[in-house]
Amino acid sequence: MPLSVALRLIGRASLPLGRVFEGHVNAAKLVLRRGDIAQAEAAARDLRAGRLFGVWNTDPPGGEPPLTLEGGVLKGRKVLCSGAGWVERALVTAREAGAPADAPARMVLAPLERHARADLSGWTAQGMRASATGAVDFTGLRVGPAELIGRPGDYLAQPDFSAGAWRFAAVHCGGVEAVLGALRDHLRRTGCGADPHQAARLGQAAIATETARLWVEAAAAKAEAPGAGAEAVAHVGLARLAVERAALDMLELAQRSVGLQALMRPTPLERLARNLATYLRQPAPDRVLAGAAAFVLSAAQEPGDLWG
Repeated sequence: MPLSVALRLIGRASLPLGRVFEGHVNAAKLVLRRGDIAQAEAAARDLRAGRLFGVWNTDPPGGEPPLTLEGGVLKGRKVLCSGAGWVERALVTAREAGAPADAPARMVLAPLERHARADLSGWTAQGMRASATGAVDFTGLRVGPAELIGRPGDYLAQPDFSAGAWRFAAVHCGGVEAVLGALRDHLRRTGCGADPHQAARLGQAAIATETARLWVEAAAAKAEAPGAGAEAVAHVGLARLAVERAALDMLELAQRSVGLQALMRPTPLERLARNLATYLRQPAPDRVLAGAAAFVLSAAQEPGDLWG
């Protein structure tokens, strides 16, 4: 099964699970791509043993120092860590102690024990509560050369850093499909599907869903193709935003069709909508759109030939 389909199906079943699995895939791909042969083989053994991987890059806000590495010992925290308490191999970014503030961070594959070092108390988001997102304190954790992945700055290396966004867009797409399913179930159960206004909304919802899927499939193919570059980054950026737009349209259509019950717990649609709306809030959408627009503006190809 293609990874794009797997991510979409997992997202359809559970957006929180899809978020954790997408991070697992991201971490594994980074280690296999940026690590040496011994590190890749060790990661493969861990993967076969069923250990959960994750990627945690966000440092605490409010002036708290970022995660640092000194003498083989980590000091500090990461926040917004999905799968906290369950991830056993956390790929984190850390700066060498004493390095300039603009020095590139390096990736560290930190071994963790389940249910250790995690604090979920700060995760008060409206949705995605089941994603086990929280802060993880790495202070005192000793790592060796085998846990240092790649070179400083590799985490942000392009096109992987930006083009990899297709994976969370695929999970979002699964969430869109789940909302469409919940809307269709409601119309069938209530017998309102034949109403022309409800039918029109269902048709528009189906268009939004298929639009998201087509963007994801195309973006996955371009991002994972050998030699992917700026073209793939731009296309994935547009795909990510197209899926977001489709999801927002879907939420509006579903909530308008179902009415107040769409916002009442414990209805499935309320939970789906809450999780999807939360998960859609990915960083820097305006910068992504501006970057894709700059590529389109400078491209030599005719508009219909931009993406091959």
